[in-house]
Amino acid sequence: MALILHAGKTNKNSYKTLIAAEYAGVQVELAPNFEMCVSNKAPEFLKMNPIGKVPVLETPDGPVFESNAIARYVARLNGDNILYGSSLIDYALIEQWIDFASLEIDANILKWYVPRIGRAPYLPPAEEAAISSLKKALGALNTHLTSNTYLVGHSVTLADIVMTCNLYLGLTNILVKSFTSEFPHVERYFWTLVNQPNFRKIFGQVKQTEAIPPVQSTKKPSQPKESKPKGKDEPKKEAKKEPEKPKEEAEEEAPKPKPKNPLDLLPPSPMILDEWKRLYSNTKTNFREVAIKGFWDMYDPEGYSLWFCDYKYNDENTVSFVTLNKVGGFLQRMDLVRKYAFGKMLVIGSDPPFKVKGLWLFRGQEIPQFVIDECYDMELYKWTKVDISDEAQKERVNQMIEDREPFEGEALLDAKCFK
Repeated sequence: MALILHAGKTNKNSYKTLIAAEYAGVQVELAPNFEMCVSNKAPEFLKMNPIGKVPVLETPDGPVFESNAIARYVARLNGDNILYGSSLIDYALIEQWIDFASLEIDANILKWYVPRIGRAPYLPPAEEAAISSLKKALGALNTHLTSNTYLVGHSVTLADIVMTCNLYLGLTNILVKSFTSEFPHVERYFWTLVNQPNFRKIFGQVKQTEAIPPVQSTKKPSQPKESKPKGKDEPKKEAKKEPEKPKEEAEEEAPKPKPKNPLDLLPPSPMILDEWKRLYSNTKTNFREVAIKGFWDMYDPEGYSLWFCDYKYNDENTVSFVTLNKVGGFLQRMDLVRKYAFGKMLVIGSDPPFKVKGLWLFRGQEIPQFVIDECYDMELYKWTKVDISDEAQKERVNQMIEDREPFEGEALLDAKCFK
């Protein structure tokens, strides 16, 4: 029999329970036709939680409210405690990070976000204090994640679920890229977790917000000023002037043409990227003789550039599927440059820690600036421009394109292509 969770479909606090249920193998269903501010005001709901807050979990033994308590209940329901570690110290550390996620991360995100959407008074000093506290908390979290893939141990625990759900609220509503880029390990951690199958099933496709919400205006509509009695002709003059203003404003606010991508403004190149991608995809035999030779015949060193990339934190790559998901997430976020790039990413090694290395072909002589600005993964790699006059570097390019194994003396765990 399924447990019933009373909450809206987009409530990040209900996500904690739903994700925990996926990991623990517990059947949890959202209450049908739940409507916020209606369902939670009904007498039958108030019997489960007298203050009318969501979520509430309906169980055979009675209702449970408070999102972290509900997630704890579900995580431990089957008794194997896969989300609670394997020792007493694991349990203590998981509880520690759940409290940290709630009191230091979630609380400060809400102090910043809620006033901006008009649900609490907006006070600039209070906002500054919340941002300062949040940066301090994210800095501490970033330091911990420098040498840890997960918050506790080597697999997902309830602490990761609660932390990720709280970060989800922030990154999808107020924490823009320019803010989170100060914490690259937190970014890596978040995007790794939200792309795990059990998280993705609940979250769906996650996209970081591009703008901080503007402060909702609390200014009252201005009252018309008292005026002295006017002559008969004066009201007619006002009536003529008023309609003209919106017309002028509409002309001023006419949408401007979307600026072209700077790469489209480069001189034409004889290399047609799509032709190379087709050759790569369609070559099934004699790859070096056909595809590799074809690549160098097409390659335009004036219109394109080649780059090696090496992941800076390979010592973190201790779990194979996490490493593969990390690379997969990077390639997803590179979608914005698909029209102008081709890439190969290799995950190297038969035992951890695994090495991640890549080769990228970009339009132009430098890595496109909009990619550096928009894709946070870029700063997690060391980038080196290929010198094609160096035969050793040129041969390394060949081997990476064709997934040569062994590569630099080691087995390939996986090879991914961006095209």
